[in-house]
Amino acid sequence: MTRHILIVEDSQIDRSRLEKVLAASGFQVSLAENGEQALAAVKRARPDAILMDVNMPGMDGFAATRALRGDAETKDIPVVLVTAKDQKADKAWGQMLGAKGYITKPYTDEQILSQVRAL
Repeated sequence: MTRHILIVEDSQIDRSRLEKVLAASGFQVSLAENGEQALAAVKRARPDAILMDVNMPGMDGFAATRALRGDAETKDIPVVLVTAKDQKADKAWGQMLGAKGYITKPYTDEQILSQVRAL
């Protein structure tokens, strides 16, 4: 069964790169540009996992992750934060919100793939 990954990223360059890496490895990919779009996309088609940027206009990745965790229908979908925020406090906050992983930019394709495969 092909696993479905939702990529939530406001940067077109990063979104395209993540999509290319995952699709080339056989994952089904859907895209969202911010937290609000992510929540709507999750309701439409339940992904098996979510790669979530943190710094985005409107609802950021921390708020979107908190919203997903607070909803009985989406609380079990694993979220991996993919962000330029690399402070210990950011990582701790991500864990407190229930993120299953934390990848800092710049990242390698292998970091992304190994994290997704581990979920």
